[in-house]
Amino acid sequence: MGTRVSDTVHDRLRSDILEGRYGPGDPLPSERVLSDELGVHRHGVREALKRLQQAGLVRISQGGATRVLDWRDSGGLEVLLDLAGGSGAEPPPSLMRDVIEMRASIGVDAARRCAERASAADREEVARLAAETAEAIDASPGLLDDQYAALWRAIVIGSGNLAYRLALNSLLEALETYEAVAAELLPSSATDVAALGDAISSGDPSGAEAAARRLLDAGRG
Repeated sequence: MGTRVSDTVHDRLRSDILEGRYGPGDPLPSERVLSDELGVHRHGVREALKRLQQAGLVRISQGGATRVLDWRDSGGLEVLLDLAGGSGAEPPPSLMRDVIEMRASIGVDAARRCAERASAADREEVARLAAETAEAIDASPGLLDDQYAALWRAIVIGSGNLAYRLALNSLLEALETYEAVAAELLPSSATDVAALGDAISSGDPSGAEAAARRLLDAGRG
């Protein structure tokens, strides 16, 4: 029960902050006021405020007001997911542009580093997934979404960059919220997908970077 109460308060306040009902520097109502307004125990309010602080949305001052931070300066990728999927409405075009640009930036560098750093076994796994993805473009389009995501997970894992791996998790989750957007980003060139797998398999960083750029730039519009 306590967790559900905390979630309810957290979601309400997070929405109020991200949608601008509370701006940077604004004080949130006191725990007592929030407890009365929302009809919950103060413990649930306190836990929700701690989670908002961990996400970089507020700063809690002992003995003072809890103030809203500018999430653009203090938030992380979890805020991106809230912005993309929180309301269920279509996201602003500028937000999806930012997501797609980050996807391309990470993907191109990850492909290059995978060709440089990955073990022979990991590079062969990438080549296998690339071949399956290339085949799915023409033969099994219904499987393409999962195949393409698996290919990029293998590439990012092979890059050896944990930050890229965690960012990819968030980016994929954001794109999964909007199936129409994700569908537009699927590859249409089996040749480019195969070239990416071949370059990584052969340990060719420049070739991997070029092939990844062709694939990821194609969906940016």
